[in-house]
Amino acid sequence: MAIEKVLGPLDLPDDDREDEIEVDEIEIDIVNPDAVAIEDEDGGMIIDFSGKITEEILGPEHDSNLAEFLDDSDLRSMAAELVSDFMNDRTSREDWARAYVKGLDLLGMKVEDRTIPWQGASGVFHPVLTEAVVRFQAQAMGELCPAGGPARTKIMGRETPEIQDQALRVETELNYQITEEMTEYRDEMEQLLFRTALAGSGFKKVYYDPIYERPCAMFVPAEDMVVGYGATDLQRCDRYTHVMKKTAHEIAELQYSGFYREVDLPAPSPDITDIQEKYNEMMGVEEILDDDDRHTILEMHVTMNMPEEYDDPDGIARPYIVTIDKSSRTILSIRRNWNEDDPKKRKLMHFVHYKYLPGLGFYGLGLIHLIGGLAKTATSVLRQLIDAGTLANLPAGFKAKGMRITGDNTPLMPGEFRDVDVPGGSIRDALHPLPYKEPSQTLYALLGNVVEEARRIGSIADVQMSSMNAQAPVGTTLALLERTLKVMSGVQARMHNSLKQELRLLARVIHDFMGPEYSYDPEGKFNRTRDFDGRVDVIPVSDPNAATMAQRVVQYQTALQLAQQAPQLYNMGKLHREMLEVLNIKDADEIVKLPEDIKPMDPVTENMAMLKQSPVKAFMYQDHEAHISVHMAAMQDPKIQQIVGQSPFAAAIQSAAAAHITEHVAMQYRVEIQKKLGVEMPDPEANLPEDVEREVSRLAAVAADKLLRQNQAEAAQMEAQQAENDPLTQIQRAELQLEERRVALEEAKAQHQALVDKEKLDIERIRAAGNLQVQEDRLEADNQRTAAQIGARLATQLDAQQRKERAKGAEIGLKVAENIVKGAEVGTNRGVETQD
Repeated sequence: MAIEKVLGPLDLPDDDREDEIEVDEIEIDIVNPDAVAIEDEDGGMIIDFSGKITEEILGPEHDSNLAEFLDDSDLRSMAAELVSDFMNDRTSREDWARAYVKGLDLLGMKVEDRTIPWQGASGVFHPVLTEAVVRFQAQAMGELCPAGGPARTKIMGRETPEIQDQALRVETELNYQITEEMTEYRDEMEQLLFRTALAGSGFKKVYYDPIYERPCAMFVPAEDMVVGYGATDLQRCDRYTHVMKKTAHEIAELQYSGFYREVDLPAPSPDITDIQEKYNEMMGVEEILDDDDRHTILEMHVTMNMPEEYDDPDGIARPYIVTIDKSSRTILSIRRNWNEDDPKKRKLMHFVHYKYLPGLGFYGLGLIHLIGGLAKTATSVLRQLIDAGTLANLPAGFKAKGMRITGDNTPLMPGEFRDVDVPGGSIRDALHPLPYKEPSQTLYALLGNVVEEARRIGSIADVQMSSMNAQAPVGTTLALLERTLKVMSGVQARMHNSLKQELRLLARVIHDFMGPEYSYDPEGKFNRTRDFDGRVDVIPVSDPNAATMAQRVVQYQTALQLAQQAPQLYNMGKLHREMLEVLNIKDADEIVKLPEDIKPMDPVTENMAMLKQSPVKAFMYQDHEAHISVHMAAMQDPKIQQIVGQSPFAAAIQSAAAAHITEHVAMQYRVEIQKKLGVEMPDPEANLPEDVEREVSRLAAVAADKLLRQNQAEAAQMEAQQAENDPLTQIQRAELQLEERRVALEEAKAQHQALVDKEKLDIERIRAAGNLQVQEDRLEADNQRTAAQIGARLATQLDAQQRKERAKGAEIGLKVAENIVKGAEVGTNRGVETQD
């Protein structure tokens, strides 16, 4: 796409620009943004506008089609060698292919017209093999691919809220791709399970489709996956080939997209295998070789050496994917099959092998191998029983040579009497039927035994639930189910493991090819490529430990019975929710709330939730003291106590509130310990190393001792404060204060008396000195002032509760003052008399 960039006039400083410089606008069209400039050895510059010269100088990119860079002679010799290896690999498994073709006849999908032992003999097939295959497909499909999608996530390592949100996005995206975008996924999975049950092996190919621009997971039947002789698994196999049929139109699309190199291919030659012929025969499809314009494409995953120019520098064979047109032996593409940033250049896997039962070689064993012989025997016995019944109902025999029957030998209709010409004697003498017997009961019993053995080996026997004792312990029922479904559980576990590998390949394709934008609109801006970084593991939703819903239900019933004996040991909420999920109850997360589903709430909302018996949860970062205060206030509120006390759920509400408050208390204790430590303690759910745990324990012991002393001091202070507020203590304190005031008053009186005595002596001395009147006036003023001060001081010291005592004190003060005044007057009179 051309990019237009406008260059405006150059801005110069005002002092350097004498005149306005006018420059015309220039538009630059970048025709090829991939053009590269390369400096050569002489210091010159080579500008490559096409991009081809760059590839010739620097070599092809890691994801390039190497077939476009190799010589035709190298390509022809490589193609001839690889096609020869493929033919040898396919020849080495011919015995397996013949056995598989014979086993397909036992399905009975095509009615057989038999002429032996007579024309029209029974050609029925016993359906025991077909029943086993169909049952397995239906059961496995329900387990592996539920309606919500086959994928769930598992966090590897430490769980954080961010990683949990990432896991949810990955799970949602993967299930969305499988159930909505990859429209072929369910049909491909059903074909895989059907063929895998028959042949013992099936394959899934996971890749990015450049035409549809999305991941694909296509079923590859076992006959189209040819492996090298002696291979045990795909990971360690140096050569395996996926045989594909593609039309000229499909090849042209891939050539146009750049996936295949552009080369003219001749008309294809027919390539029909014995297995394909048997499929056509079973399905009633007639081969028209002249109109079959499909090319046989060999996609070979090989570990090999390339021509010297493109070979690995260390000379070690590396994994490549080579695509060849079989009929013309033309190589369409050669691509490196390892990650560019992988120094070990390990092979990337694009196929997943599903096995019904591990076999003696690469391919697994299927129901054809397990019960094919029994199915053939059951078919033979069933035909004999039907033929015996036919002969018994329509007997044959001999008749006299001269006897003639009108209408020749056509069978008699019910209620029909036909004319017979008898040359002599009776009809009985002219006819002699053969002594055919009724169907043998022994043969019928044998058929039942054969079918029962086949159903038992194929693990399709019905569980007779009606014959079980309803009062039997759940463990007994579980043991019976386990015994019956043991084989199927093993098969289910292998399917689960293979599906896990397939989901991981899909996650890798999304990471490598799908870009950062999500297919749906998540809450927020997130990078899809970063989310699929491997921190979140993708696993199937199926349970490898239980093959059926009945088995899982019985398992959870056993767990619930055990939980009733010791409920404090179990997470009852989680147990009940998983039980609902096993029963396929919708919105199980809304019906049963788990602690991890609870969001943080303020303390008032928590009180509301506890009153409604909804679950609540404390979080480490909350203000626990505030929460505890609000919760305690609600529990002690008399109105709430009265209303809750009338509820039949009062005990449950109080228990939930007490448990929640205890949870806050525990977290607050951790917060206070951290304050004493001065650092944050490790995550309580983390697994600490031994040395770290010992160091944390040592520091926590010191912090706990400090916290204990602080709490003890606070408790003592609070106890003293409570004692201060005790009414008895307040009465005793008041009495003590009164006693102290009485003693103080007595002391004041004694001091006053001493002062009066002293003053009297002073007056006498003053009078003796001739200044008696002045001293008497001053003494009188001092006495009045002192009496007022004493009265005021006593009045101030008395409190409101002892007003009588204060009044009495005031009276005493006044009386003292009066006595002093009277004493002074008497002294004065005496002094005057003395002077006289």
